[in-house]
Amino acid sequence: MDVGKLESFIVEKMAERRVPGISISIIKDGDVVYAKGFGYRNVEARLPSTPETIYGIGSITKSFTALAIMKLVEEGGLSLDDPVEKYVDIKLRPFGEPVTVHHLLTHSSGIPSLGYAEAFIDGMVGGDNWLPVSTPEETIAFARDMEKWAVAKPGERFFYLNTGYVLLGKIIEKVSGVPYEEYIKKKILEPLGMKRSYFFKEEVEKEKDVAMGYILDKEGRLVPQPFPYGITADGGLLSSVLDLAKYLKMYIERDETIVSKEYIEKMETLYIKVPWEIFGGEGYGYGLIIYPNFLGEKLVGHSGSVGMYTGYVGYISEKKIGVAVLENSSGYPPSHIAMYALALLLGKDPEKELPFIYRERILKKLEGRYMGYKGTIKFEVKVEGDIVYLRALGRAFTYTIPLFPEVLEEDFVKCYTLSNGRKMYAEFYIRDGKVDLIFERYKLVKY
Repeated sequence: MDVGKLESFIVEKMAERRVPGISISIIKDGDVVYAKGFGYRNVEARLPSTPETIYGIGSITKSFTALAIMKLVEEGGLSLDDPVEKYVDIKLRPFGEPVTVHHLLTHSSGIPSLGYAEAFIDGMVGGDNWLPVSTPEETIAFARDMEKWAVAKPGERFFYLNTGYVLLGKIIEKVSGVPYEEYIKKKILEPLGMKRSYFFKEEVEKEKDVAMGYILDKEGRLVPQPFPYGITADGGLLSSVLDLAKYLKMYIERDETIVSKEYIEKMETLYIKVPWEIFGGEGYGYGLIIYPNFLGEKLVGHSGSVGMYTGYVGYISEKKIGVAVLENSSGYPPSHIAMYALALLLGKDPEKELPFIYRERILKKLEGRYMGYKGTIKFEVKVEGDIVYLRALGRAFTYTIPLFPEVLEEDFVKCYTLSNGRKMYAEFYIRDGKVDLIFERYKLVKY
């Protein structure tokens, strides 16, 4: 693997997106072959990120919850076909059909997101929303009539539902007879040697190497934000990339310390298609996202975000490789960094073969200022996510037009916007480091 290329990519993206700190670990053939921290775990104190730095891992926690359910199923404590109502005092029968454990694991209950986690986290960072649910019981109380929110029968449609995993946490407690956090610690974390993975604030505060979380304010400044304790089975775990490497090793090697190989493979089975695709054919298993067409391989993983912390773990069991990436902001997707590393491990060129990297690289060429004939008019082009924005610069004429890329080639990008309900095109021509833009009545030249 070209380590230099990976490190240059990480530093470039951190600079572009104002990412304070990132840690990464790479596992191959059962060993951690690379582990490093970039930037700062705490900007104000100038403390560097390391491979040992602890971050919030967000929804990667869901895979731990799913693994715990599979352990209880294998032991005969419950069935995947059991209705949720059997274990939790809540009526869940959208269109008269019961939601089962399987439906919650696969986000196929037919109930769209309730937005509880988004509102909770937004409130914790001083946003306009305020939903102070400090326990799973309060979250369930908030979601008591959630079946009325359903738009499909169970099993028919994918809707990512954080509340479903809160319910799974309560099912684990009901069946095991111990608190969710204790079950995960005793049955998963300790057997795998994950000694620096925690749920509780008092445990984390005993550690020295812990990342402060950050959000970007409207002026682009980094604002420190602590972890939003109160989230549990859907996103409440904090860990390091070295601990997560031990977790990945279990899946890669089919280690039966927690569950048998059969149940690991059940988790990795694609049960329902997801609405967002990168490589084609993506779907959801049990607490894991399945990418069946990742550069000719089957990639299994999960991302996570609680706003001020993000992360991703992914592995290709057939190739005995895996990657964990954690970040103390939402500046750049850790999944993109992980997939970049995996592509390098597979001997591929991520700049050409990863569609999102190719897209980023081409669109970045468009950014800058443009002028018309002899500088009579001026515009600025900026890229935000998948959208290109064309902004007129001036006092008399000030407007911003969103442009949606339709064709992306090395020397040509074609975008469209809507005008009077019809498509209107913008064409970017890229030649010898120069960019010309043809839009409506104008020819504009990047300067």
